[in-house]
Amino acid sequence: MEKLKVGDKLQIQCYKHDGKVHRSWDEAIVLDVKDDYIVFGNEKTLVTEAQGNTWRTKEPAVMYFFKDEWYNIIVQLKKDGVTYYCNIASPFIIEDRTIKYIDYDLDLRIFPNGSFKILDKQEYKYHKKKMNYSADLDIVVNNALSELITSYQKNNIMFNLEHNLMYGKLYDELKKK
Repeated sequence: MEKLKVGDKLQIQCYKHDGKVHRSWDEAIVLDVKDDYIVFGNEKTLVTEAQGNTWRTKEPAVMYFFKDEWYNIIVQLKKDGVTYYCNIASPFIIEDRTIKYIDYDLDLRIFPNGSFKILDKQEYKYHKKKMNYSADLDIVVNNALSELITSYQKNNIMFNLEHNLMYGKLYDELKKK
């Protein structure tokens, strides 16, 4: 893997199990590099959907991509509080200055009041059948969702408000450079 440093700019590409690009983000700035994950930030970045339509993210976001976990976490720093959008997804790789991962449909959304909801169960069921997810993959995906919920309930570092606000400030400083 290429050596990343704080301030580096990369793109993000999200794929589906069949190898097709699902969505891409124009920019993510490296905020921190740990042994088992990398933290990125972005705001108002251009997102391109598989069908070609585009939109921009609304608020600053801190993103955790894991080398060995089957999820990634997007911390949305909204004016009315922090929302976490967690994707069940393959561990990432980096190629050609691009973060790449496979999205497995299921998402965990955690609201500012602390409640959470599992999203896209029907989409997961549909793609599981259509793209022939193996029984082993199904176990990995469901275990990842359980681990993610447990991680949130234990208030692990990526769900720590002060920690994420610190990354948000660092992102603000880096984007001015």
